[in-house]
Amino acid sequence: MSVTDAFAIIKRGTEEILLEDKLLEKLELSRPLKIKAGFDPTAPDLHLGHTVLINKLRQFQDLGHEVMFLIGDFTGMIGDPTGKSETRKPLTIEQVAENAKTYERQVFKILDPDKTKVMFNSQWMGNKTAADLIQLAATHTVARMLERDDFHKRFSSGQPIAIHEFLYPLLQGYDSVAMRADVELGGTDQKFNLLMGRELQKHYGQAPQVVITMPLIEGLDGVKKMSKSLNNYIGIDEPANDMFGKIMSISDILMWRYIELLSFRPMSEIEKLRQAVAEGYNPRDVKIEFAKEIIIRFHDKAAAENAHTDFISRFQKNELPEDLAEIKLNLTDEGMVIPQLLKAANLVASTSEAIRMIEQGAVKIDGEKISDKALVISIGTTHVYQVGKRKFAKITLE
Repeated sequence: MSVTDAFAIIKRGTEEILLEDKLLEKLELSRPLKIKAGFDPTAPDLHLGHTVLINKLRQFQDLGHEVMFLIGDFTGMIGDPTGKSETRKPLTIEQVAENAKTYERQVFKILDPDKTKVMFNSQWMGNKTAADLIQLAATHTVARMLERDDFHKRFSSGQPIAIHEFLYPLLQGYDSVAMRADVELGGTDQKFNLLMGRELQKHYGQAPQVVITMPLIEGLDGVKKMSKSLNNYIGIDEPANDMFGKIMSISDILMWRYIELLSFRPMSEIEKLRQAVAEGYNPRDVKIEFAKEIIIRFHDKAAAENAHTDFISRFQKNELPEDLAEIKLNLTDEGMVIPQLLKAANLVASTSEAIRMIEQGAVKIDGEKISDKALVISIGTTHVYQVGKRKFAKITLE
């Protein structure tokens, strides 16, 4: 693969690359690059938000580079202050060790274990003396540390900042020195820490790493960052049925952000899907296929199909009559506009009645109200349609 093509793959979905020209130079080198990403094992469960970054690591692996997955067992005992309005409670050695095991098991659902070097920063930090830490602390000033947004806000508002919190970005930066990283990935909230790695590499006479920041994906609410504490997350270890239901609950607008950041489909395919939806293709069908892709990745194909079936059956159990009519409509075109479909299935007397019922919010597909009178239902799909309170049909377009 050419450097240009490789760069395009790497850049997809990133927030920022510092610096792009330096990354291109590194890609020209006749050796695999050392790609670093660090995780403090402060929580044992990974969710789809974490996988935005891990997917990018997998892309680097597929391009032939060496991924160094760093578990910050030493820094985890300090606690990352990033984004915190108060001093974070450190973890015990036992908590860090237990969470680290869980991380290893989960990340290999995405990363190739044969191409992943799992490292722990206690390997080099655990041997540091007090004098070593003082020398490291001497490389930066308090004023520079207060440039960090979260530190600045806490200082300005009179919130306490513990001295050890200033050590965290220095220790994370020193990891890049110890690992001789060529590239480091992190969330947008980690930018200060990632750039610290560049500065410390310069201080220690190394070529500075390229920094790639990845976006923080919104949770199911579409507003706040995906987080287990906010209960707006989709865990990669969750049962397939739960994952399917959560993905189907996201809005049609948020769906595209999830697909761009989490799907492995080429961007050309995603753009074609966007165009198809703009022309009337049902976004629900796009969401179903995306949900299946995610479930196949973390479970298998059978689990994805069963989750889809279960999703439909849950509507039947909760809302639908036992004698639900099953209708198959044979089409010569690629799809059918929803008012025509409802009339063809005898759920309404005319297309004008169908339009009126849609405007009144009385039409549902798989339990979800629709408002688009021009919605095109694609061939090869099966959905449960409801008009009013009493008219139901399970319709397949063939």
